[in-house]
This record gives sequence, C-alpha cells and structure tokens, in this order.
Amino acid sequence: MNDLFSLKGKVALITGTSSGLGVQFARAFARQGADLVILARRYDRLEALAREIEEETGVRCLPIKCDVSVESEVKAAVAKAVEVFGKIDILVNNAGIGAGTPAEQLSMDEWKRVVDVNLNSVFLMSREVGQIMIKNKYGKIINVASMYGVVANNAIPASSYHASKAGVINLTRALACEWAKYNITVNAIGPGFFQTEMTEEALRDEAFLQYIKYTTPMGRCGRSGELDGLAIYLASDASSYTTGQIICVDGGTTAM
Repeated sequence: MNDLFSLKGKVALITGTSSGLGVQFARAFARQGADLVILARRYDRLEALAREIEEETGVRCLPIKCDVSVESEVKAAVAKAVEVFGKIDILVNNAGIGAGTPAEQLSMDEWKRVVDVNLNSVFLMSREVGQIMIKNKYGKIINVASMYGVVANNAIPASSYHASKAGVINLTRALACEWAKYNITVNAIGPGFFQTEMTEEALRDEAFLQYIKYTTPMGRCGRSGELDGLAIYLASDASSYTTGQIICVDGGTTAM
C-alpha cells in the first residue's frame, strides 16, 4: 500500500511555490520521494524552500523564477526543468491570485490580470508540460481550482475569481478527455478557505470567520496539511483510473 502512494523516481513541477498551498504541496511530495521543480516570481523564497526541502528529505529541488502568466517564461522554465531532470511526471498548477472588487467597479486590466494568472497560466503550463508527458506516455496534472469555481458567494465581490476558477474546472475536464489516450490524468482540487497569504486579511475579520462558520458544515477553515492526502493520491499511481474529476476540500461547503 505504501508503494501505491510513493512518488520515488518521479519529477514534480509545482507553480506558485513561494508561499501558501504551493509550499505545502512541495513538502508533501518531497516526503513521498519526488524530486521537485518549484516555480514562482519571488526567487529568494524559492531558494530558501529548496534548501530546506533538500536538507530535510534528500530529494533534489530546483527553484526557477517564473511569472506563469508570461508565455516565454513558462516555456523557458519547462525547458530548464527538462534539461536538469530529463522529464516531468507531475504538474501542479497552483499559482493564483485573489480578487475583491465589485463587478460594477472592476476594470478590464484587473479582470485580465486575474484571468491571466488563474486560468491562462494553467493552459500555458499544461500545454508545455503536456508535450513532454505525451512523448513519455505518462503524466499527472493537478489543477488547483477552488470551491468558488463551483459555487458563488455573497460575502466577497469576486466575479473575476469565480469566472477564472470555473474555467479551470472545465479546462480540467477537457484536457482529461483529450489526453487520456496518452496515459495522462488531469484532475482538479477545489479548496475551501485555508490560511494563506491570499486569505490572511479576510481571516482576520471576525465577521468573516462567523460567515465561514455559518456556511461550512464543519464550522472552520481548512488546516495545514489537509490537502496533502488528496494531492498525493492524484499525483501517485493510486489514481491511475481517476481523471477529469473536481474534488472539493471545503469542509462540506459545496454540499449545502
């Protein structure tokens, strides 16, 4: 059973790894034996994380500075990863940004920025890494969507965020159908509220915490590590017949 969830011998590329969920995914995969390629714009944080992971687990960890919304940087990052490791077995499209502007005040620049980072980057990374996976007839792609790609909310004005994450969900289904013949699985995780840089301001607000308690059957936010099990399952051969699925880890919010 332990071998079923092992990632030894695999190379995982994770975007948005300078903070939050990306750091958690990186540590979880490293503990399962995967070598890592970690991407973000804040290179100093990547370097520090890479050193920590290598010292703690003994796996190799390659940090690459990359703005995932810029096509040329995505291509260069994937090329560097393949140059160093020779392959990419697992891709986690985790990079994302939040939004909080009412729709009637939302500028096109802000709309485009959210869509570029949250949706277009998922396509760009999947396209470039997908070419490698198709050649190798193997791949695991995990897209980090959101419970707010499945449902809306009346606490935070976030139309661009909702739209971008909903796009990630159906892109996941589309790629799963296109690439199943290449032994590539494509799935999405829909987190609820977890403590990250993107949510820390909202989670300091007592009224918002009460809103979460009221709208979440489990009555709380997600805790660090509560996404690890699902991420490892989707990255490992335990999920060899699971594709095109969107699994929300939200304390039951989307069940209501």
